[in-house]
Amino acid sequence: MQQLLKKYAELVVSVGVNIQKDQILVINSPIECAEFAREISAAAFAAGAHDVVISWGDELAAHIRFEHGKKELFTEFPEWRVRFYQDYAEQGAAFVSIAARDPQIFSDIDPEKLKLANQAAGAALLEYRQRLMSNKNTWCVVSVPTKSWAAKVFPTVSEEEAVDKLWQAIFKTVRIGEGIDTVAEWRKHIAFLQQAAAYLNAQQFVSLHYKNSLGTDLFIELPAGHIWAGGAEKSELGTEFAANMPTEEVYTLPKRDGVNGTVVAAKPLNYNGNLIEGFKLTFKDGKVVDYTAAKGEEILKGLLSTDEGASFLGEVALVPYDSPISQSGILFYNTLFDENASCHLALGKAYPTCIEGGEDMDSVTLLQHGVNDSLVHEDFMIGTRDLEIVGTRADGSQVQIFAQGNFRRDLW
Repeated sequence: MQQLLKKYAELVVSVGVNIQKDQILVINSPIECAEFAREISAAAFAAGAHDVVISWGDELAAHIRFEHGKKELFTEFPEWRVRFYQDYAEQGAAFVSIAARDPQIFSDIDPEKLKLANQAAGAALLEYRQRLMSNKNTWCVVSVPTKSWAAKVFPTVSEEEAVDKLWQAIFKTVRIGEGIDTVAEWRKHIAFLQQAAAYLNAQQFVSLHYKNSLGTDLFIELPAGHIWAGGAEKSELGTEFAANMPTEEVYTLPKRDGVNGTVVAAKPLNYNGNLIEGFKLTFKDGKVVDYTAAKGEEILKGLLSTDEGASFLGEVALVPYDSPISQSGILFYNTLFDENASCHLALGKAYPTCIEGGEDMDSVTLLQHGVNDSLVHEDFMIGTRDLEIVGTRADGSQVQIFAQGNFRRDLW
């Protein structure tokens, strides 16, 4: 186990953020994941990092704060935390975030408090998040088990066995195991995703039409100059990195006012420590004009009303239904994993790197090019075994790019 953990940490450092000599690494970690954070720290120093700084999070302490704090408290965000992230970002630091939380930790908290806290953090860290979404810095999101999360994923076994089973599942999704050349496997996987992105970029589709038996019937226009990406990206300085581990997606951005129809979620969404389940969104001219949810409708309402851009889409991502994560049959209740088991969309901010020259555009110029902006970026899963996606080119010709939930690999 210790060897696998070390291998995982080295993968995050060498392929995830691809740490450079004398670079600073900032790790955001729950306190329950301290052992893994320390392994990443050791791997980063071994790779030549100048320094490693860890910012700890404690969701149980956060719950106490949400439970007892007055609403006005959550409109505040400390300046020292803004400076922490902004100063390190400006120094060219790389950022690793360990995404592991109890999927229902805040289910008994007033949704308005959660919304206010999200708005305050989004506004305060706007410049920092823009840097990361524009690939000014290298960054990577990874995960390891916590007891409460594992118990939610595997509720019928003991806590110890649940944690062990979740470890096994995570190692499999990130291609780690005895006798596996993990880095070589990742290079091969990245090459496939980049090949899929290259095909889509060559087509320059003007729209995509999604349809399945759940009730999804959605038209998404794509702006001129959109770019499909996947597998790995390059920072402003040309350093290749993998922003998500695992990753199975190729993605781009939609035209802000070009989304029409209905989409039905295929999996629950874990948002702000709450589950939103069985939800459906209806779009008109890009905006959500109607929504329902079997569970968590108030949480969904809070997400959509975060700001103007939160009710528009910012990402379109294609993921084969037969991806390894989907084949595992595990519902992770964690977007990092569940989004890589299913085609997904994202409400909120678009990645500026997904349009030609976007990383150098200001927010006004991006909007003029049909690029959505928001304080949030929340992925939700829509892929199913019977999902069909048809792309339309500028000349009106069409091609079915997804059949029975998967890429038509015969296209390239």
